[in-house]
Amino acid sequence: MRTEPTLPDFVRPDLHVLAIGINPSPHAVRAGYPFAFARNRFWPALNASRLLDAPLEPGPAAMHVLLERYGIGFTDVVKRATPGLKDLARRDFRAAIPLLAAKLERLRPRVLWFHGMTAARAVVREMGDARTDLDWGEQAFTLCGARCWISPNPSPANARFALGDLVASYDGLAVLLADGY
Repeated sequence: MRTEPTLPDFVRPDLHVLAIGINPSPHAVRAGYPFAFARNRFWPALNASRLLDAPLEPGPAAMHVLLERYGIGFTDVVKRATPGLKDLARRDFRAAIPLLAAKLERLRPRVLWFHGMTAARAVVREMGDARTDLDWGEQAFTLCGARCWISPNPSPANARFALGDLVASYDGLAVLLADGY
């Protein structure tokens, strides 16, 4: 059986935050780090937010700084790289959730930071209560003992949210972390 290339996780034990995306893009897999597409707004939003004390140049080295200095790790719900969400099926999420749940149990991050409602809904549907109402920002529930935060997906395909909306969400997460999470 041939294994498809994927983006490795950037994780370690005792994470403050585990950022969770839907799945990696082929571009991110080739570049070796998440949100690598030049028009993706993750890096501009992160660099403008209060999550960092100094801007980072996007790349694998920045991922290691986020991991070691800030305790922010990265993974995806589905590890299979696709050009877009339309290339994933519900069965992809169902197959991936047990692997993600095991990862969460092993790593025990304090906060799960979902990038978009799609990732959050898939995880909550399979690991929590499918009837749970989700909204942007901090959620009223925990998963695997971790607080949950949902930010809009920074993909350029998600034009409904401006860069300022992303920065505001990331700043909100910074406030949550400053309050002891």
